[in-house]
Order: sequence, then structure tokens, then C-alpha cells
Amino acid sequence: MKSVKRYLLSAVFLFWSLNGLAGAADTDPRAEDRKQLLHLMHEVEAAINEQNIDRMLTQFADNATVTWLNAEVSRGKGEIKAYYQRMVGAEGTILKKYLTKASLGAPARFYGDIAVADGSTADEFFPWKRDVFKFDSRWSGTMAKIDGQWKLVALHLSTNVFTNPLIAEYEQMLRYVGIGAFLAGLLLTYLLMRFLRRGAR
Repeated sequence: MKSVKRYLLSAVFLFWSLNGLAGAADTDPRAEDRKQLLHLMHEVEAAINEQNIDRMLTQFADNATVTWLNAEVSRGKGEIKAYYQRMVGAEGTILKKYLTKASLGAPARFYGDIAVADGSTADEFFPWKRDVFKFDSRWSGTMAKIDGQWKLVALHLSTNVFTNPLIAEYEQMLRYVGIGAFLAGLLLTYLLMRFLRRGAR
């Protein structure tokens, strides 16, 4: 009987010990920081979709750096805002607006009060001078905890320069130009042959 009790007590102790270890493994000391970083990402996304540069800038450090999709670099909030206003919005800019849907590629990595994250965006651009086009882009960001709040200090945007909708559109245009040139050549040859035959009569 005593051996049975000992066995049961040992089993209960082992169960609670394993539960405690599992609970400790599941506890993320950075859970609150991750929550704040996700909020930051969603705020930037919402600001872009609202075309609200001032709302977006609230998530950036004063001396933040952004490398844009066209490889231009903006340093500081003033340059970031100037770039955005030059590219998006009023007539005379490149884009009427653009929309984005951001997603996180992997959990953020922490180095003290610095966090690094990356992910993807599904972007939709509305130019003034052509039809809408879409890009699947990539982003990486470095965030710093400043006065208790996470802020973007560096954001890098990139897309595939070798395979994307604009390249595909350009290649299609070249095919059409090639077909058109071939047909024009056939027509010119036909007209030239007719002219030569008439001259020979």
C-alpha cells in the first residue's frame, strides 16, 4: 500500500514539475514589447492607407532613416515627410495614393532596447499617369525603445527588380512592338514588290 502511495505522489510531483517547466518555456518576457511593436506596424500601415503622413511619423524617431522602394533615402522626419508629399497625393505628384497590407515574417529579435524585424507587404499603387499596378515587397525595420515607447529608427523597403509587374508589362510591350514591326515589314515588302512589278511592265 505504501509503495502505491509513493508511486502516486511521485507521479503527481512529476506532473506538476513538467507543467511548471512548460509554463516557464511558454512565458515570453518580451510579450508586452511584441504587442507594442505589432501596434506600431499596424499604425504605420493604417497611416499609409489613410494617406496620413503625420500619423505615420508619430511612429518614427526624430532621426529615423527610410530607404524607399525607388532607392531614395530620407533622413529625419522632415525629409521623410518631404519625400512623401513629393511622391503621393496632390496632382503633380507621382501617385494619387497607395495602399498596403503588411505582415510580419518572423518574431522580432531583441538586443536590449533595440528590436529588429522583417516581413512583407502587398502594395497597390495608383499613379496619376497610368493604370493601377501591384507589388509584393519586403521590409525590414529597426526599432528602439525611447522614453518607454518603441519607435522606428530605420526602415528599408525593397522589391524584386528582376521579376515584377512593371517588368512583365514592359516585356509584353516589347512583344507587341516586335509583332507590329514584323507586320509592318511584311506590308512594306508587299508594297515594294508591287511597285517593282509595275515598273517592270
